Amino acid sequence: LAVAASAAKLNYEATAKTMHDARLTAAGKLDKGVAKELAPLKLEKAVFTTALTILSEEHWSACGYSKVTFEASTNPGTPMGPLAQIASGGELARFMLALKVVLAGTQSLTTLIFDEVDTGIGGATANAVGERLFRLAKNVQVLVVTHSPQVAARAMHHWRVAKATKSGDTSTKVGLLDADSRREEIARML
Repeated sequence: LAVAASAAKLNYEATAKTMHDARLTAAGKLDKGVAKELAPLKLEKAVFTTALTILSEEHWSACGYSKVTFEASTNPGTPMGPLAQIASGGELARFMLALKVVLAGTQSLTTLIFDEVDTGIGGATANAVGERLFRLAKNVQVLVVTHSPQVAARAMHHWRVAKATKSGDTSTKVGLLDADSRREEIARML
């Protein structure tokens, strides 16, 4: 049993190393792709990296012996840290959009949903987000919940979501907008 266990461990380590090396290669490609997307999304001073950490043996699993984390620095001179802890809400939304744009060509997705990807942004930044969403929509269906007219103006179809409360009950209505209603809604958002 000891010989079989030793052989199984060697086989695991070889397979885990192959997986780790493949992750390193993919991480380099992902990092380069995301870096190209950051400046147009007004994150030109930000740095994004995919970090791989070798785990101690008690944390090895069927997923290998390395852990993948996304790290970022949003300002020059600030240390890298976990993306979820470093980025503000608006920055996080834009990092996620950059990741989705880069990964869209590598996955067989049919629909992407973004809920308020424009949080905390406006002006040229919102326009850049809208442009990327439009580009994504050429290959997959993209559904976006937005309050930004710059983002909404890029859409091919528009629905207005409205909540109403009557006698203590709240209802939500979703209605498709025609061209005139669309123009009016985007103007209202402005």
